[in-house]
Amino acid sequence: QVQLVESGGGLVQTGGSLRLSCAASGNIFNINTMGWYRQAPGKQREVVATITSGGSTSYTDSVKGRFTISRDNAKNTVYLQMNSLKPEDTAVYYCNADVATLSMDIMRVLEIWGQGTLVTVSS
Repeated sequence: QVQLVESGGGLVQTGGSLRLSCAASGNIFNINTMGWYRQAPGKQREVVATITSGGSTSYTDSVKGRFTISRDNAKNTVYLQMNSLKPEDTAVYYCNADVATLSMDIMRVLEIWGQGTLVTVSS
């Protein structure tokens, strides 16, 4: 079984910064793409940023130049550095990972979600 545990959310003023962390644990063979998604009240969940195992990154347009995604493969951890935060960044942020597990010689690739961490940006 694999789980993702997020941390780092909270309340911050406009223009402030936060750093989210997400650590994977459990029966992990390797982790492919990891990413951060967010869901604001009354809106659909959207992708914020993703990073491949090789370090290639992508960002949604609204966060380019303000957010930075990174990962530590040795620690199975992905980070999201969020700078110049705006009220419209307020949302529950979810970590996501494509995790390969190996059990009894059977490999499976699972899409795992974290429990979410709330980021609130006050104006």
